[in-house]
Parts: sequence; structure tokens; C-alpha cells
Amino acid sequence: MKNRLTLSLLLAALLTPALSGCFPAIVAGTAAGVISLHDRRSTGTQTDDESTEWKASARIPKEYKNQSRVSFVSYNRRVLITGEVASEEARQSVEQNTRQIEGVREVYNELSIGTPATLSMRSNDTFLESKVKARLVDSRQISANHIKVVSERGQVYLMGVVTDLEAKVAITVARTTAGVNKVVNVMEILSDAEINRLNEQALLASKKSAAPAPAPSENR
Repeated sequence: MKNRLTLSLLLAALLTPALSGCFPAIVAGTAAGVISLHDRRSTGTQTDDESTEWKASARIPKEYKNQSRVSFVSYNRRVLITGEVASEEARQSVEQNTRQIEGVREVYNELSIGTPATLSMRSNDTFLESKVKARLVDSRQISANHIKVVSERGQVYLMGVVTDLEAKVAITVARTTAGVNKVVNVMEILSDAEINRLNEQALLASKKSAAPAPAPSENR
């Protein structure tokens, strides 16, 4: 069992760029995006999500940056904002600027008011994300590619485009992971039929990408 969990942790670490947000040590964080052909989002939407994170980061007012640590994670054009700011005014300003970005469908403002988390706290959150991802892999009931895990001060946020059953599995896994204080469901739940359609589209896109390019014709 221990070896299995260790293997899962290693796999989760490899999946981290595609599944999780990361952040610089000082101010604002955005997800290090990698386009995934196994994602239920189209490649265009994945690109838009990554672009949205950088745009939101750039829109943090200068007067708030030095006292803030703000992280944006966009998934299917729904943006989760986490971290710490110095005042309610700053909190509302960050949210309003994010809502004004073209294409954003929803914003979840989970910013807290207070001093930025310490390096030790952020390191613990990163490890906690890896543990939750590893247990999702271990569960064998849901593809970890369809769940994005974000941890802030021991509180875990779950994002993704999933069925109702997949959401319940992911929530149960996260809630029963040691070190998790609270689980917040930010997943987008669709019907089984709609998820099957998205899966078929992702599979078709994957096959097209894997197909060899046609050989160049020779001019005679």
C-alpha cells in the first residue's frame, strides 16, 4: 500500500502542471498551463483559461500588490481567486477587475483579509494538493485529468467539468485526505450524456493530433 501511494504521489507530481495552480513567492500566482488532449475542455478553452489567469494577475491594482498574495485559477472560463489581501476594498477591487475580463463566465472570490501566508504554509498546501491528486489516482474511480486541485491554508478547492458521481467521488477523496481542513466544491457538474459527448470530442481531438502529417508532394 505504501509503495502504491508513493507511486501515485510521483504521478501526481508529474500531473501538477496540468492540474494545479502555482504562484511566485511575492504577489500573484497563475496556473502553469499545459494543453492536455485528455481534457474535457477544448484546446481553445484551455488556452483562454491560461490567458485569463495572466490577465487577472496583471489587473491587480499597484497599490495593493505589495501587501497581497493573490492566485487565480481559471477552469472552463470560471475563475477561482484565492490568497490574502490587506482590506475589503482590495478584495472587491480584485474581483471586479477579474469579472471584466472578456470571456469570464463566473468568479469565485475566496480571498481572505490578512497577512500573506508564509512559505511554510504555502509549501504545506503544495504537498496537500499532491496528496489529494495521488489519492484521486489511487481511487481508480475518476480520472485525475478531470479534476483541478487547489489548496489554501489547508482548505481544498476542487474544479473541473464532471458528472455528479465523479464530483461525489472527488469530494469524498479530498475530505478523507489527512491534513485537509475543509473541501469547497467549485466543480461544474454536467449530465452523463453531456460528459460522454465531451469525452468523445476529446478522444477525436487526440486521434487527430496523433495522426502523422501527410508527406509533402514532389514537384516533377
